[in-house]
Amino acid sequence: MIETTGDDRRFPPALTDVAKAEFDYDEGEGVDFEPYDAFESAEETTDWLRHWTGNHDLDGDAYRTFGQDATGGRAALWCVRPDRPLAEQPVVFLGSEGERGVIAGNLSDFLWALADGVGPLEVVEFEQFEGRQDAALTELAERHVTTPRRTAREIVTGARAEFPAFSDDIDALCR
Repeated sequence: MIETTGDDRRFPPALTDVAKAEFDYDEGEGVDFEPYDAFESAEETTDWLRHWTGNHDLDGDAYRTFGQDATGGRAALWCVRPDRPLAEQPVVFLGSEGERGVIAGNLSDFLWALADGVGPLEVVEFEQFEGRQDAALTELAERHVTTPRRTAREIVTGARAEFPAFSDDIDALCR
């Protein structure tokens, strides 16, 4: 069901720059995102996923978590495209209360969504596709992206169309 790219945990340069960026929550009007400066370890990811799903037979090999919201929901690269680099894997969000969804089809598109002023929590929990564009995040995206700029709504809609069974796959893990 879920294939991985192996145990590649080298942090992509784009995520290194995202980790240095400032995200302004602005009392709920901004982006609730706390990027990590490295992927969580395989052990930490597995432990978190087991507790999140209630399935203690799982491992976290298919996920590379790279950030969270203030409640502990995780943003991750979902390693579902065999033999493709991490930057070409979709970005997903697994919320602290069971919310889940595909955010972007790849890391480049995720950077464009951040530049548009929306983060993983805002997209998945609130279906928010418009925010305050951020000049610093736009400049960061322009340094790293390999995809043309699109709106956050176009990015999320395209990613959800490409991976329509993501939520069902997560439900199956929770059984």
